[in-house]
Amino acid sequence: MHRYHYRHTRSPRESFERCRHLGRGRGGPRARRGDIRAAVLALLEERPMHGYEMIKELEERTSGVWVPSAGSIYPTLQLLEDEGLIAGEELEGKRRFTLTDAGREQVTARSGDAPWEEVAAGYDPEMLNLRRSVHKLHHAYAQVFHAADPAQRKRVRELLDETRRKIYAILAEVD
Repeated sequence: MHRYHYRHTRSPRESFERCRHLGRGRGGPRARRGDIRAAVLALLEERPMHGYEMIKELEERTSGVWVPSAGSIYPTLQLLEDEGLIAGEELEGKRRFTLTDAGREQVTARSGDAPWEEVAAGYDPEMLNLRRSVHKLHHAYAQVFHAADPAQRKRVRELLDETRRKIYAILAEVD
């Protein structure tokens, strides 16, 4: 019988601290629950939309800094509909939402910047670009396991080792 052990090299808190400077690690800055709610209402003030449109619209308006998940958008839509702030209707196989009068009143009462501007404020665009590059590299690296022959894997490993050394050299540079 084999026993599999998962050895923790870092506590979850240490991992979080190490990735915090990159935004949220895997995602961008995390929006508070109220931000999603306010963003949905603000978007629907402009025009009727379905959930996927809202996700794409927020991604576009924040240049990719904030991409809410379906797991945060759809429950928020359901909650707002239950509260009578929005109304949903099936149209061409998609559930499209509009503001109700009560929803318009709540949007009017809100002051300050648009919710997506608050989430993206102060975020370093170069960090986002770096994260995108690492994400793309990860996808290319994953293909090595599926499509590369032994000689190609060796060349990729050598390239990654060289790249790692160059990254450390950049970090060691003195201004």
